[in-house]
Amino acid sequence: MELNGKLLIAMPGMGDPRFEHSVIFLCAHSDEGAMGLIVNKPSKEVDFTEILQQLSIEITPRSKTLSVHFGGPVEMARGFVLHSLDYMSSIQTLKVAGYGMTATLDVLEDIAKGEGPEQSVLALGYAGWGPGQLEAEIAQNGWLTCDVSREVVFELPDAEKWTAALASLGVDPLSLSATAGRA
Repeated sequence: MELNGKLLIAMPGMGDPRFEHSVIFLCAHSDEGAMGLIVNKPSKEVDFTEILQQLSIEITPRSKTLSVHFGGPVEMARGFVLHSLDYMSSIQTLKVAGYGMTATLDVLEDIAKGEGPEQSVLALGYAGWGPGQLEAEIAQNGWLTCDVSREVVFELPDAEKWTAALASLGVDPLSLSATAGRA
């Protein structure tokens, strides 16, 4: 099951409130586990200007404003920028399915100068799974998977991303059951 660059859509009845109605961009998936960023849960505690100030990054008139997202419960003090491939960090950008993921400070400096990516999502923390864990959660009806779309990741309001990801599969959220069926 190849899941790099796919979206995970949390099923109702997920059981973990941190992931309820989550849409997660999977940045890495292998036999060693998986790592992804929640793209539809804005942080209520932190804003982009505060992050730049904490990191002593100068805010310029050309600075873009980004919403800050809860990327997942692992390493919540660490920032990740999921972005369009019109930007590549001079230090390191991971390319995944036509998107870039940069976790180095230079991407925030470039965004503050107005030289960052055209489209981006800033996430604090990430979602992580050990070997076989994500596959087991999918098999237990915890997640649906779909192809990624720029509209879902970057363009829609956060409150609409979960429903739009489901709609890309032809699924009406009202028709979903919180319990897994057994054939």
